[in-house]
Amino acid sequence: MDVDFEYDDELDDGELDDDADAAEDDHRARTFTAFGPGRRIGRKFADTWWGNAWIEAMERSALDPEQLQRGRRYAFAGQVGPITVSPGRISAPVHDGDQYTPHRTVVRIGTLTDGAWDRLLDRVAAKAGHIAALLDREMPHDLIDTADDAGVRLLPGYGDLEPLCDCPSWDHPCRHAAALSYQASWLLDRDPFVLLLMRGRAEPELIEELRRRNARRPVDAGAGDERAGTPADEAYAAVPAPLPEPPGPVPAEPMALAPLLAAHQAAGVDAEALGMLAADAALRARELLTASRAQELPAAQDPWPDAVRLASRRPRSRAAKRLGEASGRAAELPRAIRAWEYAGAAGLDALEAVFSPPKEVTTRATEALRAAWAGDGAAPEVKVWRNRWTVGRDGQLRYGRDGRWYPFRRRSAAWWPAGPPSPDPVDALLELRRD
Repeated sequence: MDVDFEYDDELDDGELDDDADAAEDDHRARTFTAFGPGRRIGRKFADTWWGNAWIEAMERSALDPEQLQRGRRYAFAGQVGPITVSPGRISAPVHDGDQYTPHRTVVRIGTLTDGAWDRLLDRVAAKAGHIAALLDREMPHDLIDTADDAGVRLLPGYGDLEPLCDCPSWDHPCRHAAALSYQASWLLDRDPFVLLLMRGRAEPELIEELRRRNARRPVDAGAGDERAGTPADEAYAAVPAPLPEPPGPVPAEPMALAPLLAAHQAAGVDAEALGMLAADAALRARELLTASRAQELPAAQDPWPDAVRLASRRPRSRAAKRLGEASGRAAELPRAIRAWEYAGAAGLDALEAVFSPPKEVTTRATEALRAAWAGDGAAPEVKVWRNRWTVGRDGQLRYGRDGRWYPFRRRSAAWWPAGPPSPDPVDALLELRRD
């Protein structure tokens, strides 16, 4: 595939400040407010596939895993200042924990040539779904395929990212550039136009250009453009496209049903509870339909998880209180609801299950947790019992039967779920340390 990129001339460290200042003066530059410390983490560092593709491109070219690990900690700790994105680069001040003056850090990425943009925008304008997805702040997979067909690579590949920093480290990337790259994936999660800006075009000019090209297409088609349609025999022979994913949940609050039900309720019927059951029935029907399409019907529900699931929809309602009383475990319900909110049935299982993980899991996790405190002063004691690692007095990690790590924090005499699960025990530990 012939890919057209343009890079600026090479910079030395003395030109780094001028380079960043020039980028910030570009009228297309966008500056984003700094992320605060303690951003919650999930199964992966980023939330979207294109955000994780950015991270993979950076990590594949890294020479020292230690710098990546430190960069992740800097990113989670909020040591990256406001990030400025402009064509061909992202930049931000990045602090060391013990240093007042931040380092000027830049990550450069090649911009597309005018010819590459012309090819790409012609293809995108021909598909209204691409424009609609971008306006909804989504990056559909087939947009990347469309770009590939045009000979344009949107997402960075191996060696496409060039980190620069005024720190004395020779690592590629240094911990400051790694932290900036990790936080950049959070920007990409929010808005795919950030990636397009890095590649050379800002959102307003892209939208205007796409609209211009889209409006021109009917005129071109009337002039005899061979691309205006597809012959019937080709369309009939084409392999049908896969069906789209089922639509997402309705965003309206379930209890919006309650006023309607109250107007027609029979004597002795609790409208709030009935509204909760109606909303839950719709959700369960959706789950059953999805499972039946995959030919995997869910197992029968245990009454306790079902009660927790229902109560988690309106935890402070009368219906939730009645569910706790009916289950005979009213005192346990608040913690169970919190676990369900973080991870559903798997979170509830992590709250209650006690088992012995494989020996290699225990050994590897204990070593990783102790190593995580290296250089941070006196390390707290790590105690291991079955699938539970108690760190210090008030923190605990639990290894779930799904292979994920669940953070817990001591409140009074009980352990409460403290965040979403993570596939890595050190990442789960960061959730406990964020306060």
